[in-house]
Formats: sequence, structure tokens, C-alpha cells
Amino acid sequence: MRRHGTSRTTLTWTALAAAAALALSACGDGGTQEPRGPEGSTAAPRVQLPKLPGEKIEVAAVWTGPEQENFTKVLKEFEKRTGATVTFVPAQDPIVTFLGTKIAGGAPPDVALLPQVGALAAAVENKWAQPLGPEASAQLDANYSKGWRTLGAVGGTQYGVYYKAANKSLIWYNAKAFEAAGVKPPKTWKELIAAADTLSASGTPAVSVAGADGWTLTDWFENIYLSQAGPEKYDQLAKHRIKWTDDSVKQALTTLGELFGRKDFLAGGPSGALSTEFPKSVTQTFTGGDRPAAAMVFEGDFVAVNIAQTEAKVGEDALVFPFPAVGGKAPVVSGGDVAVALKPSKGAQALLTFLASPDAAEIHAAQGGFVSPNRAVNPSAYPNAIQRDIAKALIAAGDDFRFDMSDQAPAAFGGTPGAGEWKALQDFLANPSDVAGTQAKLEADAAKAYGN
Repeated sequence: MRRHGTSRTTLTWTALAAAAALALSACGDGGTQEPRGPEGSTAAPRVQLPKLPGEKIEVAAVWTGPEQENFTKVLKEFEKRTGATVTFVPAQDPIVTFLGTKIAGGAPPDVALLPQVGALAAAVENKWAQPLGPEASAQLDANYSKGWRTLGAVGGTQYGVYYKAANKSLIWYNAKAFEAAGVKPPKTWKELIAAADTLSASGTPAVSVAGADGWTLTDWFENIYLSQAGPEKYDQLAKHRIKWTDDSVKQALTTLGELFGRKDFLAGGPSGALSTEFPKSVTQTFTGGDRPAAAMVFEGDFVAVNIAQTEAKVGEDALVFPFPAVGGKAPVVSGGDVAVALKPSKGAQALLTFLASPDAAEIHAAQGGFVSPNRAVNPSAYPNAIQRDIAKALIAAGDDFRFDMSDQAPAAFGGTPGAGEWKALQDFLANPSDVAGTQAKLEADAAKAYGN
């Protein structure tokens, strides 16, 4: 599982936060749906695809586990319609390095789904990416807002299709644990810390933190920073126009330290958090009845995929609330994976056409843990009210969004395991009192990666 992340995007607060807050306060509808066609499709095909008998297509992405399995159902439908054979190629972070090795060896995949804005720019700069063909472009123009189309363009040329998006400002909670402790979903950071204190005092650690995966820690920081420092500062820091030693970063890290600095708040304490990978951070929150390993877990709508691996039901046992406001407004961070062709083949373009259509997205949406920026997707494709309303809120935001901070950065700083921002924030999780040291490390790594 990789952030969604989604290259990730930061959507402006008002439209999305308001809609999400209303939607997420509901308990959901238990996940019932209308009967579906093959592989979860909701209607007859709306996109025409060429016949590709005997053609072999490889698709690379950093998705694993249930996320990969659900995407494979989409690929099987493509095979059925075209006669092509599609193979999923598991990629590793950073995906630019993975693809570079494949290309250097003369065996690039036909299509890759890139989880970072910087990765698309790098693919174009390295002359790996192929411009979008007319059929895929037509689907994109018909189904996507200008903002999402712009995300997939470099230098005015359209290269990518944002197939998958995510709202990454969500905190999922174990309903039984909250009820047992007499806790209500908080709306502010102060209320979150108070709830964490009550939960931990009741015998259930408050939060399951996936510290082994540094990308989750960047998301914690970004939500706090966006809400506390505001969008103007956020944009400046994202472009490294202000330094990581800025006082606004100090304030955000100090705030994050209020949570990370309480060992009793974290499932397994700091050492346990640092050894916990994202999938486990979710599953351990929704097993054990009213005494799970933790009462809450922070991350995007894709958490639902991992909840599905437990006995908990989204909308009943597993509920969700928006990331609490730290400053004047609650933050909303989103992201997405952009599909790009790496070979000038008919099969690659046909797959991009399919991925830009509502047909593909509705198959994936029916599986859960997936949100599409495709505005032609029927909301009934989503398996429960929570995910349906998250998707509606994403579409309602229109073009009013900005990129996730770490995904705007060079991969060496914002997207590499064991390095840059990921490593600095893991060290901060281990020692939250060292705010100044963390800032100095972040600034040194950022200056090196940005070349300034």
C-alpha cells in the first residue's frame, strides 16, 4: 500500500471540508448495493476499445495487497473487452528509480501509475513518457475537470490520466472503543488531545501510527501545517521558498509532538509505532472488539481496503471524522495516482483510454477503498454512504485544489524511504522533543534536493 497516496493533492478547505464533515459524521448504510454486472460494473460499456488479440501489456504500480487485487479486477475487464493480456508489475518506492532500472534494462512496462507529481515530471524530463493519444484525451476532456487534467500535463502537453484520488485528512476510529471510553469525535486539535487522554486512561492507546512508513508521517505534518500555518505558507514551504527552519515549521512540529510525545497515546509506544507498517496500523485498530491495539488510525479513504481485511464493517464498527482543525480551518489533503504510457503502443493508449473512462473507475469503486476524480462515475458505484459522500465531496471541490507538499518535492526529499523528509520525521517520532534538530535536518536535506 502506498499513499494514494495517491501523487497527492491538497484540496481547498471550504467546499470539500464542509461536505466531508457532513458526510463523515454519518454512520453509513451498511454497504448494501444494487446488483452489478461483471467485476462490479454498474452499466453497459460507455467507452469503445480496440480489439487487441495477442497483445501483451505490462502495468507497474506501487500497489500491494487488496489494492493490487482490486485493480486487477479492472485489468481483467480490459482483457475481456480487448483480447489483450495484461500483467501487473509490482513496483517499489521510489518508483522513478524502479522505472529507471527497467528502462535501462530494455524492459519498461507499457503503463505506470505514478504516486507523485514529481515522478510524472521526471518521466517526461527523462523522455520516458508518451503523450496521451486522441481517444484517451477525449475521455479525459469529457470526464475530468480542468484542474485534474492540468495535473497530468507537463509543459502544456497531456501525458497522464489521474485514475485514483484520495482524501487524506481522515481519522478512522473504532466505534466500540470510543463508546467504551465515552468519547465523541473531536473537531479541534485540542479536543483530539483530550480524547486521546481519555482513551489512553481507559486502557486503550489512542492512536495507531504507521511509523515504519515515512509517508504517513509527512501526512500528519502536512495536515497540521496547512491548518495552522495556512495555505500561503504551505505553498511557500512546498516550493522551498521559505526554509524548514521557519518558525511556522517549529510550531507545527511542536503541535505534532503533543501527540507523538505521549508514549501512552501510541500503540506500542514510539518503538512500536516505528515498527508498524501501514496495513497493520489499520487492522490492529479494528480487531479486538472494544479493546483494540488503538482506538484511532489516521489516513485516507483507502483505509477502507485494509478494514475489509478485518471483521469490522465500515459505517458500523469503523467510523470516520475529518482531521481536526488546528488553526482556523480544518485541513483537507488529497492525492492521486496518475497513469502514463511508457511505450508508444496501441495497447498502452487503449488502457489509458479505459482508465480515463467511468467504466474502469466504477469497477474499482465497487470494491471499496477507492475514490475517482472522474466526474462521470455514478455515485452508486461506491459500496457505502461514507465512501460515496467522500467521492461526492471530491468532485464538488472542482478545480480548487493544490498539490500535497511532499509530492511536490524532489523524490530524494519527499518520496524516498529512509531518506529526506521520511527519515527526518521518523527520527522525530522517536524523539519528539528535538524540534530544532528535526528542522535543521529537514532544511539540510531539502536544500540539497532542491539545489538551493
